[in-house]
Amino acid sequence: MCKVTIDGITVQAPEGSTILDAAKLAGVDIPTLCFMKEINEIGSCRVCVVEVEGEDALAAACNTCVFDGMAARTSTPRVIAARRANVETILATHRSECTTCKRSGTCALQVVANGCNATDLERDPDYEFEAWDETFPLQRDATKCIRCMRCVAECAKVQQCAVWEVSGPAAHRGVRVAGGADIASANCALCGQCVTHCPTGALTARDDTSKVLAALADPQVITVVQVAPAIRSAWGEGVGVPREEATQGRMVSALRALGFDRVYDTDFAADLTIMEEANEFIEWVKSEKPRPMFTSCCPGWVRFAKQHYPQFVGQLSTSKSPHEMLGATAKALMSQEAYEQGKRVFVVSVMPCIAKKYEAGVPQLSTEAGPDVDAVLTTREFDRMLRMLNVNCADLPEGDFDDPLGLSTGAGTLFGRTGGVMEAALRSAAFFLTGEKPDFSTCDTTAATPERPWVDKTLDIAGMQLRIAIASGLSNTAVLLDALEAGTASYDFVEIMACPGGCVGGGGQPIAFNQELASERAAVLNALDGADTLRFSHENPDIKALYDRLLGEPLSEKAEELLHTNQAEWDI
Repeated sequence: MCKVTIDGITVQAPEGSTILDAAKLAGVDIPTLCFMKEINEIGSCRVCVVEVEGEDALAAACNTCVFDGMAARTSTPRVIAARRANVETILATHRSECTTCKRSGTCALQVVANGCNATDLERDPDYEFEAWDETFPLQRDATKCIRCMRCVAECAKVQQCAVWEVSGPAAHRGVRVAGGADIASANCALCGQCVTHCPTGALTARDDTSKVLAALADPQVITVVQVAPAIRSAWGEGVGVPREEATQGRMVSALRALGFDRVYDTDFAADLTIMEEANEFIEWVKSEKPRPMFTSCCPGWVRFAKQHYPQFVGQLSTSKSPHEMLGATAKALMSQEAYEQGKRVFVVSVMPCIAKKYEAGVPQLSTEAGPDVDAVLTTREFDRMLRMLNVNCADLPEGDFDDPLGLSTGAGTLFGRTGGVMEAALRSAAFFLTGEKPDFSTCDTTAATPERPWVDKTLDIAGMQLRIAIASGLSNTAVLLDALEAGTASYDFVEIMACPGGCVGGGGQPIAFNQELASERAAVLNALDGADTLRFSHENPDIKALYDRLLGEPLSEKAEELLHTNQAEWDI
């Protein structure tokens, strides 16, 4: 251990710790921009510089190791002057349009610049705007890039896709799509982790709020909105409502306040997904099909498989993702009503995900009623619309989802976190195989965490040994897939989610700089599941009614038409 003094506060820091680590032990905040622990520790922004006693040069706190007896000052006049000069250098080439930028209020550069009173700027007014496909779900504005390289590191080290690269000589270093390729051909999974880890507005999601507002204003349109499980764990973050007050009921009322005609719950469709996927798995495991069967709810994972591991695409569950199922079902149920009123049905999905924007546009995901889903809003866009329409969320009453696509179970709610799809599927699959409800501990998957490449367990159900595995984050996914390919791992059923921690940590969720909130949000979903009176998807009475009214039975011809797809045929 090293005795280290930070701003007069003495702490014991392990050998190999950085000044930034020691400062956290001392409760001293040092601003950073480029730093991501163990992922991007390059010290390029120089915002974290501190003064070390006995040394002439200022040191970058993020990658300077401590030594026994070290004393450092984090806010001397010299440090503040250097920090301000470094930030002003960054701002000199940054297109600062804070009044219109989507990251205003959550921009780390904005916070740091305000904190050091960076005002003396010599700007180059001539910005070079790169060509970019405005229809692509992921958007980039190079004039707001500060070359911190966080996106490069996150995509390569955490998400395995290596979409971004450093380019140009040192004096003009920048970031571009790898190889100078067009983003649409860059093998991007659209997980959006580069967006949530970008400190500025250089990377964003395509904004579809105008499309949704137009539908809301059109008297010839019946607007249907559905909300994903993970949204209820995070929507309050972007509108200043504490987590304990940002209830599911207030979320429903907030959606009504925006003017939607029907408010449905994607959790209902998660239960529907389980009915299809659990029965599909039972057929799969009793057949000679290659192992494992993979879940297919995550379009980021589907894109990753198609682009990087196409040999496994044929083993994906053919069940559509829940929001696509609900879109197809809503349009099928409401088509006659809309026809009689001379209107059309417009389905909006509020999702924690950028890849869902891609999925909604896949031509193969449509029926006679048109695309299953007409528009996808991220959690951030949902919150932006609430601010835009001046909805006072804290004062909203508790509301209920509309029938018949609003009742759900705790199993459906679990879809929002890593392991949740697997746990929900196992609960019902075990019942279908044995006729008895399994103990919840038997199917429990809360051990799943992005800090481990994958977790697995073996279940003894109906005389069968079912081997399951769960992974989240695409680097973890690649490790698991490589093991399956090499034959060093073998499973019957595998759940993959592209984002670390699952949808709760999705690329469309509210952004809190250098905070990974997936586990906190997952705890909200676990609590909702535990408090629910219905915790098995097959016990949802409205699911049973839907099969009686429209679908017949799981995997029926009608269910195949509305609820299943062939991902091998999807356009990328």
